[in-house]
Amino acid sequence: MSQKKATLIGLIAILLWSAIVGLIKSVSEGFGPVGGAALIYTCSAVLLLFTVGFPKLRQFPPAYLILGSILFVCYELCLSLSLGFTHTGRQAIEVGMVNYLWPGMTILLAVIVNRQKTSLIIIPGMILAIAGICRVLGGDNGFSLNEMINNIMENPLSYGLAFSGAIIWAIYCVVTKIIAKGHNGITLFFILTALTLWVKYLFSPQPEFILSWHAWVSLLLAAIAMGFGYAAWNVGILHGNVTVLAAASYFIPIISAVLAAFILSSPLTLSFWQGSAMVSLGSLLCWWSTRSATPKVLPAVNESK
Repeated sequence: MSQKKATLIGLIAILLWSAIVGLIKSVSEGFGPVGGAALIYTCSAVLLLFTVGFPKLRQFPPAYLILGSILFVCYELCLSLSLGFTHTGRQAIEVGMVNYLWPGMTILLAVIVNRQKTSLIIIPGMILAIAGICRVLGGDNGFSLNEMINNIMENPLSYGLAFSGAIIWAIYCVVTKIIAKGHNGITLFFILTALTLWVKYLFSPQPEFILSWHAWVSLLLAAIAMGFGYAAWNVGILHGNVTVLAAASYFIPIISAVLAAFILSSPLTLSFWQGSAMVSLGSLLCWWSTRSATPKVLPAVNESK
């Protein structure tokens, strides 16, 4: 396979992942937050079994098998439930933006834990990303502390899960690079996530499924976006231009907001777009601060999304 073709496939993965926020929220409206997430990860796991295959667990380092599984499942639970429990489409998009703090957090953690070489550009990068989230949560009032607090307190569970997920995924990206030893447990991790969600669904009160063609189509698209997204990303990072893919992945917050606004029919204000652009630019600056390092240390080329 040519490098250009592999790079294009990797870029398609970025596009697929960018649709996740809107699709998860759309599925949850028909099947409930937990039931919808369980269905998404079940279908995605099946797709991964056919595209990536099931890993040979005996070859996995025990630390990666255990710690990697825990971190991945916890992150996916935070991501899916934070979106599923939102009250409106606009709130889901905001929660998704909070989750996209993970790229900058990953770089910062890599600097602390792995002593990744970096420059002072990382400081304004992190400040800009956090300021972008504040701008998003401030609503039409811009950097309004009161508006931010009101937004968060309206649904602290979703915002809290999204922020926790960003931290967990940053830890996952850094830790697994050390303990995975080149192994990829993505199929196993998806199966474990699906099982965890089904256990929660069976042992806690859940709303009834509202079956409609829209819910089924959203479920199919969400499963494809997750399952094929990982498969396409693997092709991209193995045979494509890693530098191009790494840089492009930091624009996922903006692409995600565009697609989510379309999927959820939720118009967004100028202040939101300004905030999302700040998040992307801040994350890109954090990545640029490590430009002298080898590409494989970057979070965007891990099993990330």
